[in-house]
Amino acid sequence: MRSHRQARGFTLIELLVVVIIIATIVSIALMSMSLVGDDRELDTERQRLASLIEAAQDEATMQGREFGLELMTSTYRFVEFDAFTGQWSEIAYDEMFGLRQLPEGIEFELYVDDKRVILDANPKQFEDPEDTGMSISIDTYAPHVFIYASGESSAYEIRLRQAQLDQQLVMRGDILGDIEFGEDDE
Repeated sequence: MRSHRQARGFTLIELLVVVIIIATIVSIALMSMSLVGDDRELDTERQRLASLIEAAQDEATMQGREFGLELMTSTYRFVEFDAFTGQWSEIAYDEMFGLRQLPEGIEFELYVDDKRVILDANPKQFEDPEDTGMSISIDTYAPHVFIYASGESSAYEIRLRQAQLDQQLVMRGDILGDIEFGEDDE
């Protein structure tokens, strides 16, 4: 006697359970990828800023010029010191060192010599060197971070924060101009 097995297929409930399990796994994977992607965005901005600081250090050393970095809450720019006027000014006609905007939701925190610097939302205005008025300004413009022609710089710690996701990445520079990266440490 031959026994015949009945060919049996999957029931609708079994198929629905498998689809729900697959959908759950895919949604978890997509959420974790989006969180990692945001962390990558912070790291990309940190890498970009570090590269620009290193480029400014190279320019300062090769050309004997003094540069500075001014940070705002979500923008930054490089400035240069004009030895003839004794004042800081924007770097004219140089897109690399011009005003840069961070992606939405990312902000800076700055510490210089272990003291937190309160950052403005907008860049400070430069004094007009051609203004011959007799007014003496106590608020003379100076950048937050100095990059000297000797290759040295101010000691600083810059934190790139993404408050919505409670993430931050740290970048530290020492007086020798060396830059190191840190993680989410307060």
